Amino acid sequence: MIGGVGPGPGGHALAPGGLAVVRGPSLLDRVREWLPAAVLFVSILAAWEIAVRVFSIQQFILPRPLAIFEQWRTHLTELNSAALYTFGEVIGGLLIGVIGGIVAGLVTARYAMFRESVMPFAVAVNSIPIIAFAPVFNNLFGLDKQLSKMMVAAALCFFPVMINTVRGLLSAPAPAIELMRSYAASSRDIFLKVRVPAAVPFVFTALRISATLATIGAVIGEYFGAPKVSLGQYIVTYTSYLNFERAWAAIVYACAMGIGLYVLVVVTERLVAPWAADRSAQIG
Repeated sequence: MIGGVGPGPGGHALAPGGLAVVRGPSLLDRVREWLPAAVLFVSILAAWEIAVRVFSIQQFILPRPLAIFEQWRTHLTELNSAALYTFGEVIGGLLIGVIGGIVAGLVTARYAMFRESVMPFAVAVNSIPIIAFAPVFNNLFGLDKQLSKMMVAAALCFFPVMINTVRGLLSAPAPAIELMRSYAASSRDIFLKVRVPAAVPFVFTALRISATLATIGAVIGEYFGAPKVSLGQYIVTYTSYLNFERAWAAIVYACAMGIGLYVLVVVTERLVAPWAADRSAQIG
């Protein structure tokens, strides 16, 4: 079509001047993308329910999904209160860990000597089991304080964010940096216009990891001591009462919290840095 928008090679529309306009994925494309995962999820739940009934698996070994759902529906008010309490710890720990990790990553990437001495230490500390953090932070910040659980979550988030920030800042293409220098660009301009864009996919990859790690850290921290109005203590309490369906309802709530935060990070990345979404998927 001349003077308007017409079809071009590969099915893309051609704007005036011959420029291709790439349309985003349609609703049908998104349904096709998510349909296999949804079918698999429903199939697993159905197989789980059938297996427990057919093989007469005891509820203390593996409760039925429908029984878990019934407990969730019956005790929704209590679960909401517990989830809200734990969610505050998750968000607090996520903020502390992410902000601290980005700041530490910026400093580490800037100074080579500091990087060579700190990075091996960061990798080593990152390998410490999560269960070792909880008693230490509970003792430091108080057994029944939310801050102690936030710090457990923050410790788990800090090192992935720091390491990925360093990797991202140092992954900036050398030709782009040389080109900026040939135009007499300052170090600040090179940092903001070359290094930061290169680091964005790495940081979002770390955020996706941290979204689930923060949830795990907060719940595990509550196992070692927390008010009863928390998901961790809710699970411990009803497990000790042999009410496993009710404990599993809280576990499902914790899983949903982690998945929800993960999806929120993915959506945020597509909104604020759509150009980095594909690169992050390749890195992750």
